Amino acid sequence: MSTSADHVMVVDDDPEIRELLADYLGRHGYQVRTADGAESLYAQLLDHTPSLVIVDVMMPGDDGFTVCRTLRSQGNLPIIMLTASSDDTDRILGLELGADDYIAKPFNPRELLARIKAVLRRTRAGRGAIGAEHARWVRFGPWQLDRTTRELVDERGAHTSLSGADFQLLQVFLERPATVITRDELYALSRGRDAPPLDRSIDVHVCRLRQRLGEDAQQSQLIRTVRGAGYVLTAQVEAVV
Repeated sequence: MSTSADHVMVVDDDPEIRELLADYLGRHGYQVRTADGAESLYAQLLDHTPSLVIVDVMMPGDDGFTVCRTLRSQGNLPIIMLTASSDDTDRILGLELGADDYIAKPFNPRELLARIKAVLRRTRAGRGAIGAEHARWVRFGPWQLDRTTRELVDERGAHTSLSGADFQLLQVFLERPATVITRDELYALSRGRDAPPLDRSIDVHVCRLRQRLGEDAQQSQLIRTVRGAGYVLTAQVEAVV
């Protein structure tokens, strides 16, 4: 069951989807609001901040990608995107824009419920991560991370914004410095589910994160490959007081 504070906003131009999710999530303890598009969503956000937004990609007016980009530019509200497309390009674009997860239609409501729980769990863990300090800022190697804005700051003071997917993956490493983490563990901890058989997308994701950290993807010093085992963050992680 959800906590009493869990409010979910469902944004979809299909009234049957809105009704289905409002009924199903409501029966599982969530307080649900719905919107038939971006305009209705933005209007409701003026007086109500949900715990999580579920947004369909294909909508008239502002599509789901535009909504995701807009929401992410304004804060860290968790986002799950829905799509009728099986094209991996859409999924990758959604994650790049800052979505926390992505699920294809038709979907099993039970799977969506599990994804919602996983995203909310990761979000709350991220807010209190890095030991008992609950620090907004943490330092590792030459970088500092603002966990509220999801921004990296280098030694020169230059800022780099992270997508939701990159932030979640980095959080996994920061919570487990000097610990070898397997590919399957990285996938489960950063995405909230087990990796499909033979899926190696986590390697691509780690490569992208290394590039965000300004390192050669093949010769990274911060996130090293442990052959046959996984990856390890070599830097010490400390709160910035």
